[in-house]
Order: sequence, then C-alpha cells, then structure tokens
Amino acid sequence: MSNYKKVRCARCGKPMETAYYDSCPHCKREGYNVNYETVYDCVGRTLPERADESTGIYRYRDFYSLGENDTCVSLGEGNTPLHKLSRIGREMGLNNLYMKDESKNPTMSHKDRMCSLIVAKALADNAPGVVISSTGNQGAATAAYAAVAGLPCVVFTTPNVSDTMKTLMQAYGAQVFVTPTMADRGIIMEKLVRELGYYPASGLASPPIGSSCFGVDGYKSIAFEVFEQLGNQAPDWFVIPISYGDTLYGISKGMKDLKEMGYIDRLPRLVAAEVFHAAEENLNQGNEIPVEQPSKPSIQTSIATGWVTYQTVRALRDCEGTARTSNDDEALAMQKRLAKTEGVYAETASCASLVALEKLVKEEMIKPDDKVVVLITSTGLKDPGTTSLYLPEVPCIEPTLEAFKKAMKDSYGLEV
Repeated sequence: MSNYKKVRCARCGKPMETAYYDSCPHCKREGYNVNYETVYDCVGRTLPERADESTGIYRYRDFYSLGENDTCVSLGEGNTPLHKLSRIGREMGLNNLYMKDESKNPTMSHKDRMCSLIVAKALADNAPGVVISSTGNQGAATAAYAAVAGLPCVVFTTPNVSDTMKTLMQAYGAQVFVTPTMADRGIIMEKLVRELGYYPASGLASPPIGSSCFGVDGYKSIAFEVFEQLGNQAPDWFVIPISYGDTLYGISKGMKDLKEMGYIDRLPRLVAAEVFHAAEENLNQGNEIPVEQPSKPSIQTSIATGWVTYQTVRALRDCEGTARTSNDDEALAMQKRLAKTEGVYAETASCASLVALEKLVKEEMIKPDDKVVVLITSTGLKDPGTTSLYLPEVPCIEPTLEAFKKAMKDSYGLEV
C-alpha cells in the first residue's frame, strides 16, 4: 500500500494548482519561485524486506507517487555498493569513512534513480516524448530510460559538453541538439513542453526551482540503502555534491521517512559540496528564498552553478547541516588521490564531496569517530579528456631496462 498522499507547495503548503513543473502561483505573487513537493504518511509503515534486491529502487515503490497500475521503467538501478575508504580515511584522521558509489548505476550516475521515475510518470501521462536540458549525466539517464519505455527523447545541451557525453546520449537514441547559450536550452525546451506536450525531465522554471517533485523521490532510495548497508543505522554525516540540490533534498526526504517510521531518532547532518557558495552563502545570510551567487565556467560541470533551491536550503537547516566549496584544482587533486588510494576513478564533480569533507575535518567540525558517508555521483569515464590534460604524456620506449628507467625518471619522476 502506497504511503503517498498529496502534492503541495514546499513553502506555503497550498495544494498544487498548476502544472508540476511550474512554481507555486501563490508564492510567485509574493516574488518567490518555489517548487512543489510530494507528501507521504510513513507512520506505522516499514521498509520492505531485503530478500529480493533485484527490483532495485522499486523495492521501495510505496515511497514514490506511482499509481498502482503504472509501469516501472527500470534498468536495474539502485543497490549500489557502500565501500569503506580505509586509506583516505586514515589520511584524513577518520575511522569510519564510507563511500556510496553511484557510478555503478546502469548509466554510471545517480541520475538513474530520478530519471527512472520521471520516465515512468511520462509513460503514465501518455506524453508523446520527454525533453531535457542537460550537460551530461541527467541527459544520458533520461535517454536510456526513454529508450526502455519506447518514448522519443530530445536533449538540448551546450557547446562545451564533452564528446563522450554527446556520444552516450545519442547512443541511447536521443536526438541531441546544441544551443548557442545556456539560456537558449530552456527557451526551446519550454516550447516543446507547452506547445508539443513533451514531458520535462529537468527543471523548466527560471530562476530554478528544482526537478520534478515526483522524480526527486527516487533519491530517497539512497537514504534507505545506506541505512541498511550500515547495519540499520544512519551516518552522523552525509556529504553530497550538489548543483541545485535535488539529490541532497531527496536524500533528506528519505532520512525523514526513516525517522517517521521510527528507525532512527535523529537526522544525519547533511553537507552540500558545491563550487560557488550557493548553499553556504544563503545559509549564512539566513535567506528564506535563495539568492543567486556569482559563478563562472568550471571543469566540475555537473555542479557548476550559482543557484540552489528553496527546499535544499530548508533541508540543510532542518538537520543542522552545512556547505563547503570545492575549486577545480582541489577537485582534480582529489580525483587523482581517490583513484590512487582507493582504486575509484570518479567524476571531478563527485570528488567535491571529499574536498568538502576534508575541510570540515580540518575545522574540527567532524570528529575522528564520526560515521561519515560521501556520495560519489558518477565516473570519471564520462569526461576522461579533462583528466588527461593534467596527466603526463604516455612515453613510447624501446624494450630495454635502460629505456624503461629513463622514461620512469623523465615522465614520472621515479627512480628505479
């Protein structure tokens, strides 16, 4: 039996009166752009048994807004591993550091959890297709799930998107288009939604209010899985790379569900790992409605924005959370460090979680025995070209020890 009850404005609480992708009209009249949120009643409910995990995120179907007869559009997303980061943990002075590795999802990112639900809703609504504005991960995930559902998929992206990402989206059958500017993506996307009836797989409102409230619930499954993987315990801290903050907000909803069901008595403290101080400054300034922060191009493309949503900032306040930034040099250094110490090649934006964590450890906010989980959202294989720019050229050598020793010293600075 589903726990889902209704949809309401995340700020004023009034029921949904417009399309789910538009901001609340009541708040808008007051000058606020706010998204809707789904509401669940979890009192007296329990998590499903772990006997069959092959259903992935749909093991938690009662915690989503799908109707009884709606089709689950799945590629086996979810059930991603939780690894203990022993070496980096020791280096940082942490005894209980864990990594939730979302790169093990079908399209190699956490976006699969959300896009699976979004495409399922598009199918239930008999939409003629789905459309998205994306620089990569979400576009690839939407294209893959649209392919499974048999729905056309259109992706609008920017000139600087990596060739790997364009290839991935097109390989899944999406029609991919580059627009001259970031803003142009939203203009043409809105025309497809309002005039052709396409289902939007990314946010449509400006300023941004976040993704579909129905899709964001897919991230609740991360909270449920981590709780189970830690032996039915919540971490003390959960560090999450954010753009507008959909993932953090979704995880916070899952943790609140666990608290409402009586599994935990307190919420873990969430940390937003970001590039341009959007969450950090709005928290510090006490803004009810977030104010845009200055931004510029970054190699951490997935999280390079000066915006954060109302519900993300609220989620951080509710759990006494915080935010820290990751610049490009820090992210690149952490990407190499994670790969060399733990054997995980993560997207630079993913490494922001470890950058933010180390800063909080140095500030002594996070203590040595605290149980900490960092979210790795995607793989570095989505943009290997950026990493390769900062690596030495691979030498070509003759098959002699002399040539090998010389190349080791010249290229890698190592004596043999």
